[in-house]
Amino acid sequence: MNEQIEAVHRMQNYIAEHLTDKITLADLSKVSLYSPWHSYRLFVEILNISPANYIRKFRLSNSALKLRDEKTTISSVAFEFGFNSVDGYQRAFYREFGCNPHEYANNPVPLYLFTPYDVKYSKMKKEINMENLKNVFIQVVEKPARKVLFKPGIKATNYLEYCEEVGCEIWGLLISMSSISNEPVSLWLPDKFVKPNTSKYVQGVEVPVDYDGIIPNGFDIVELPPCKYLKFQGEKFEEEDYESAIACVWEAIKKFDPKTIGYEWDNENPRIQLEPRGERGYIELVAIK
Repeated sequence: MNEQIEAVHRMQNYIAEHLTDKITLADLSKVSLYSPWHSYRLFVEILNISPANYIRKFRLSNSALKLRDEKTTISSVAFEFGFNSVDGYQRAFYREFGCNPHEYANNPVPLYLFTPYDVKYSKMKKEINMENLKNVFIQVVEKPARKVLFKPGIKATNYLEYCEEVGCEIWGLLISMSSISNEPVSLWLPDKFVKPNTSKYVQGVEVPVDYDGIIPNGFDIVELPPCKYLKFQGEKFEEEDYESAIACVWEAIKKFDPKTIGYEWDNENPRIQLEPRGERGYIELVAIK
Protein backbone atom coordinates (compact mmCIF):
# COMPACT_ATOMS: atom_id res chain seq x y z
CA MET A 1 0.00 0.00 0.00
CA ASN A 2 2.83 2.42 0.80
CA GLU A 3 4.21 2.08 -2.74
CA GLN A 4 0.80 3.00 -4.17
CA ILE A 5 0.65 6.05 -1.90
CA GLU A 6 4.17 6.99 -3.02
CA ALA A 7 2.96 6.74 -6.62
CA VAL A 8 0.09 9.15 -5.97
CA HIS A 9 2.46 11.43 -4.05
CA ARG A 10 4.76 11.56 -7.11
CA MET A 11 1.78 12.42 -9.31
CA GLN A 12 0.76 15.21 -6.93
CA ASN A 13 4.28 16.63 -6.99
CA TYR A 14 4.39 16.49 -10.79
CA ILE A 15 1.09 18.35 -11.05
CA ALA A 16 2.25 21.05 -8.62
CA GLU A 17 5.52 21.52 -10.52
CA HIS A 18 3.87 21.63 -13.97
CA LEU A 19 0.58 23.33 -13.12
CA THR A 20 0.79 25.83 -15.96
CA ASP A 21 1.96 23.21 -18.47
CA LYS A 22 -0.10 20.70 -20.41
CA ILE A 23 -0.43 17.60 -18.21
CA THR A 24 -1.52 14.29 -19.69
CA LEU A 25 -2.33 10.94 -18.14
CA ALA A 26 0.77 9.64 -19.93
CA ASP A 27 2.87 12.20 -18.01
CA LEU A 28 1.38 11.07 -14.71
CA SER A 29 1.90 7.45 -15.67
CA LYS A 30 5.62 8.05 -16.22
CA VAL A 31 6.14 9.53 -12.76
CA SER A 32 3.86 7.05 -10.98
CA LEU A 33 5.66 4.08 -12.60
CA TYR A 34 2.28 2.45 -13.27
CA SER A 35 0.26 2.11 -16.46
CA PRO A 36 -2.02 5.03 -17.41
CA TRP A 37 -5.12 3.05 -16.47
CA HIS A 38 -3.69 1.93 -13.13
CA SER A 39 -2.36 5.44 -12.38
CA TYR A 40 -5.83 6.87 -12.93
CA ARG A 41 -7.46 4.20 -10.75
CA LEU A 42 -4.97 4.75 -7.91
CA PHE A 43 -5.42 8.52 -8.03
CA VAL A 44 -9.21 8.28 -7.79
CA GLU A 45 -9.16 5.50 -5.21
CA ILE A 46 -6.78 7.28 -2.83
CA LEU A 47 -7.71 10.95 -3.35
CA ASN A 48 -11.41 10.54 -4.22
CA ILE A 49 -11.06 12.86 -7.21
CA SER A 50 -10.05 12.33 -10.82
CA PRO A 51 -6.70 13.74 -12.02
CA ALA A 52 -8.47 16.07 -14.46
CA ASN A 53 -10.77 17.49 -11.78
CA TYR A 54 -7.85 17.80 -9.33
CA ILE A 55 -5.82 19.75 -11.90
CA ARG A 56 -8.78 21.96 -12.83
CA LYS A 57 -9.55 22.89 -9.21
CA PHE A 58 -5.85 23.44 -8.46
CA ARG A 59 -5.45 25.74 -11.47
CA LEU A 60 -8.59 27.74 -10.75
CA SER A 61 -7.58 28.30 -7.13
CA ASN A 62 -4.07 29.44 -8.09
CA SER A 63 -5.54 31.71 -10.74
CA ALA A 64 -7.79 33.29 -8.09
CA LEU A 65 -4.76 34.08 -5.92
CA LYS A 66 -3.04 35.63 -8.92
CA LEU A 67 -6.07 37.82 -9.62
CA ARG A 68 -6.17 38.81 -5.95
CA ASP A 69 -2.49 39.70 -5.58
CA GLU A 70 -1.31 40.93 -8.99
CA LYS A 71 -2.32 43.53 -11.54
CA THR A 72 -3.03 41.33 -14.54
CA THR A 73 -5.67 40.65 -17.16
CA ILE A 74 -8.27 37.89 -17.19
CA SER A 75 -7.04 36.69 -20.57
CA SER A 76 -3.41 36.35 -19.49
CA VAL A 77 -4.42 34.39 -16.38
CA ALA A 78 -6.76 32.17 -18.41
CA PHE A 79 -4.09 31.19 -20.92
CA GLU A 80 -1.34 30.89 -18.30
CA PHE A 81 -3.35 28.25 -16.49
CA GLY A 82 -4.11 26.21 -19.56
CA PHE A 83 -7.61 27.32 -20.57
CA ASN A 84 -8.26 27.44 -24.30
CA SER A 85 -10.42 30.57 -24.19
CA VAL A 86 -11.32 33.42 -21.89
CA ASP A 87 -14.99 32.43 -22.04
CA GLY A 88 -14.15 28.88 -21.01
CA TYR A 89 -12.08 30.17 -18.09
CA GLN A 90 -14.82 32.55 -16.96
CA ARG A 91 -17.43 29.78 -17.03
CA ALA A 92 -15.16 27.40 -15.11
CA PHE A 93 -14.33 30.10 -12.54
CA TYR A 94 -18.01 30.89 -12.01
CA ARG A 95 -18.96 27.21 -11.64
CA GLU A 96 -16.18 26.71 -9.09
CA PHE A 97 -16.58 29.87 -7.00
CA GLY A 98 -19.97 31.37 -7.83
CA CYS A 99 -18.60 34.69 -9.06
CA ASN A 100 -17.12 36.15 -12.24
CA PRO A 101 -13.30 36.53 -12.35
CA HIS A 102 -13.65 40.20 -13.42
CA GLU A 103 -15.80 40.90 -10.38
CA TYR A 104 -13.44 38.98 -8.13
CA ALA A 105 -10.35 40.80 -9.42
CA ASN A 106 -12.00 44.16 -8.69
CA ASN A 107 -13.35 43.11 -5.29
CA PRO A 108 -11.74 39.96 -3.88
CA VAL A 109 -14.07 38.15 -1.51
CA PRO A 110 -13.36 35.01 0.55
CA LEU A 111 -13.53 31.91 -1.64
CA TYR A 112 -13.34 28.22 -0.84
CA LEU A 113 -10.08 27.49 -2.64
CA PHE A 114 -8.96 23.96 -3.42
CA THR A 115 -6.24 22.80 -1.01
CA PRO A 116 -4.36 19.78 -2.42
CA TYR A 117 -3.17 18.10 0.77
CA ASP A 118 -0.23 15.75 0.33
CA VAL A 119 -1.50 12.17 0.37
CA LYS A 120 1.28 11.25 2.80
CA TYR A 121 -0.31 13.35 5.52
CA SER A 122 -3.49 11.32 5.71
CA LYS A 123 -2.57 7.91 4.34
CA MET A 124 0.91 6.95 5.49
CA LYS A 125 1.08 6.07 9.16
CA LYS A 126 4.45 5.72 10.86
CA GLU A 127 5.64 5.18 14.38
CA ILE A 128 6.57 8.53 15.90
CA ASN A 129 10.36 8.66 15.92
CA MET A 130 12.17 11.80 17.00
CA GLU A 131 15.68 10.42 16.58
CA ASN A 132 16.25 12.46 13.42
CA LEU A 133 14.40 15.56 14.66
CA LYS A 134 16.53 16.78 17.53
CA ASN A 135 16.80 20.56 17.13
CA VAL A 136 14.08 23.08 17.91
CA PHE A 137 15.01 26.73 17.35
CA ILE A 138 13.53 29.27 19.78
CA GLN A 139 13.32 33.02 19.39
CA VAL A 140 11.33 35.93 20.80
CA VAL A 141 9.04 37.59 18.24
CA GLU A 142 6.56 40.43 18.60
CA LYS A 143 3.01 40.52 17.29
CA PRO A 144 1.34 43.92 16.76
CA ALA A 145 -2.16 44.78 17.86
CA ARG A 146 -4.47 43.04 15.44
CA LYS A 147 -7.82 41.40 14.91
CA VAL A 148 -8.36 37.73 14.18
CA LEU A 149 -11.22 36.48 12.02
CA PHE A 150 -11.86 32.84 12.88
CA LYS A 151 -14.34 30.04 12.40
CA PRO A 152 -15.17 28.31 15.70
CA GLY A 153 -15.90 24.62 16.00
CA ILE A 154 -18.09 22.99 18.63
CA LYS A 155 -15.69 21.49 21.17
CA ALA A 156 -12.51 20.78 19.17
CA THR A 157 -9.18 20.92 20.95
CA ASN A 158 -6.96 19.96 17.98
CA TYR A 159 -6.78 19.92 14.20
CA LEU A 160 -8.35 16.50 13.60
CA GLU A 161 -11.32 17.19 15.87
CA TYR A 162 -11.75 20.60 14.22
CA CYS A 163 -11.80 19.08 10.73
CA GLU A 164 -14.48 16.63 11.82
CA GLU A 165 -16.63 19.48 13.16
CA VAL A 166 -16.03 22.21 10.59
CA GLY A 167 -14.58 20.43 7.54
CA CYS A 168 -11.05 20.65 6.18
CA GLU A 169 -12.31 22.81 3.30
CA ILE A 170 -12.23 25.83 5.61
CA TRP A 171 -8.47 26.12 5.00
CA GLY A 172 -9.08 26.91 1.33
CA LEU A 173 -11.38 29.77 2.34
CA LEU A 174 -8.75 31.12 4.74
CA ILE A 175 -6.02 30.98 2.08
CA SER A 176 -8.17 33.19 -0.14
CA MET A 177 -8.26 35.91 2.54
CA SER A 178 -5.48 38.48 2.82
CA SER A 179 -3.79 38.65 6.22
CA ILE A 180 -0.97 40.54 7.93
CA SER A 181 0.91 37.27 8.47
CA ASN A 182 0.50 36.20 4.82
CA GLU A 183 -0.97 32.83 5.80
CA PRO A 184 -3.83 31.42 7.84
CA VAL A 185 -3.29 30.45 11.47
CA SER A 186 -4.69 27.89 13.87
CA LEU A 187 -5.18 29.03 17.45
CA TRP A 188 -5.91 27.70 20.90
CA LEU A 189 -8.01 30.53 22.33
CA PRO A 190 -7.83 31.73 25.94
CA ASP A 191 -11.02 30.99 27.85
CA LYS A 192 -12.15 34.63 27.70
CA PHE A 193 -12.56 34.37 23.91
CA VAL A 194 -14.39 31.03 23.89
CA LYS A 195 -18.15 31.50 23.62
CA PRO A 196 -20.55 28.89 25.04
CA ASN A 197 -20.79 25.74 22.92
CA THR A 198 -17.83 26.70 20.74
CA SER A 199 -14.34 25.25 20.49
CA LYS A 200 -11.07 26.32 22.04
CA TYR A 201 -9.19 25.32 18.86
CA VAL A 202 -10.06 27.47 15.82
CA GLN A 203 -8.66 28.47 12.45
CA GLY A 204 -8.61 31.96 11.01
CA VAL A 205 -6.59 34.90 9.66
CA GLU A 206 -4.88 37.84 11.35
CA VAL A 207 -5.99 41.23 9.96
CA PRO A 208 -5.19 44.86 10.81
CA VAL A 209 -6.91 46.48 13.79
CA ASP A 210 -8.81 48.81 11.44
CA TYR A 211 -10.17 45.91 9.34
CA ASP A 212 -13.75 46.61 8.30
CA GLY A 213 -14.09 44.11 5.45
CA ILE A 214 -16.23 41.04 4.97
CA ILE A 215 -16.74 38.67 7.88
CA PRO A 216 -17.69 35.30 6.35
CA ASN A 217 -20.83 33.60 7.58
CA GLY A 218 -20.25 31.72 10.82
CA PHE A 219 -17.02 33.57 11.67
CA ASP A 220 -16.23 35.51 14.83
CA ILE A 221 -13.77 38.38 15.25
CA VAL A 222 -11.67 39.36 18.27
CA GLU A 223 -9.13 42.12 18.83
CA LEU A 224 -5.76 41.18 20.32
CA PRO A 225 -3.23 43.53 21.97
CA PRO A 226 0.47 43.74 21.07
CA CYS A 227 2.17 40.67 22.47
CA LYS A 228 5.51 38.90 22.65
CA TYR A 229 5.73 35.25 21.62
CA LEU A 230 8.27 32.49 21.81
CA LYS A 231 8.52 30.99 18.35
CA PHE A 232 9.37 27.28 18.42
CA GLN A 233 10.53 26.01 15.02
CA GLY A 234 11.61 22.44 14.37
CA GLU A 235 13.95 21.18 11.68
CA LYS A 236 12.84 20.54 8.12
CA PHE A 237 11.08 17.22 7.76
CA GLU A 238 9.77 14.78 5.17
CA GLU A 239 6.03 15.18 4.69
CA GLU A 240 5.22 11.69 5.99
CA ASP A 241 7.10 12.51 9.22
CA TYR A 242 4.88 15.44 10.19
CA GLU A 243 3.56 13.71 13.33
CA SER A 244 7.10 13.30 14.64
CA ALA A 245 7.91 16.91 13.75
CA ILE A 246 4.91 18.17 15.73
CA ALA A 247 5.67 15.90 18.68
CA CYS A 248 9.26 17.18 18.78
CA VAL A 249 8.15 20.82 19.03
CA TRP A 250 5.49 19.99 21.63
CA GLU A 251 8.11 18.26 23.76
CA ALA A 252 10.38 21.32 23.50
CA ILE A 253 7.53 23.64 24.58
CA LYS A 254 6.69 21.35 27.48
CA LYS A 255 10.29 21.36 28.74
CA PHE A 256 11.13 25.03 28.19
CA ASP A 257 10.97 27.42 31.17
CA PRO A 258 10.59 31.04 29.96
CA LYS A 259 11.88 32.27 33.32
CA THR A 260 15.38 31.41 32.12
CA ILE A 261 15.14 34.38 29.72
CA GLY A 262 13.19 36.67 32.05
CA TYR A 263 9.60 35.89 30.99
CA GLU A 264 6.62 33.77 31.99
CA TRP A 265 3.84 32.20 29.96
CA ASP A 266 1.00 34.58 29.01
CA ASN A 267 -2.29 32.70 29.17
CA GLU A 268 -4.32 35.76 28.15
CA ASN A 269 -3.22 35.50 24.51
CA PRO A 270 -3.80 32.60 22.09
CA ARG A 271 -1.24 29.93 21.29
CA ILE A 272 -0.66 29.87 17.53
CA GLN A 273 -0.01 26.95 15.18
CA LEU A 274 1.20 27.45 11.60
CA GLU A 275 0.58 25.00 8.79
CA PRO A 276 3.07 22.11 9.01
CA ARG A 277 5.37 22.49 6.00
CA GLY A 278 8.31 20.17 5.63
CA GLU A 279 10.49 22.74 3.86
CA ARG A 280 10.47 25.13 6.84
CA GLY A 281 9.86 22.87 9.84
CA TYR A 282 6.89 22.79 12.18
CA ILE A 283 6.17 26.11 13.96
CA GLU A 284 4.19 27.11 17.03
CA LEU A 285 4.11 30.43 18.86
CA VAL A 286 3.41 30.60 22.60
CA ALA A 287 2.64 33.96 24.25
CA ILE A 288 4.95 35.31 26.97
CA LYS A 289 4.99 38.36 29.23
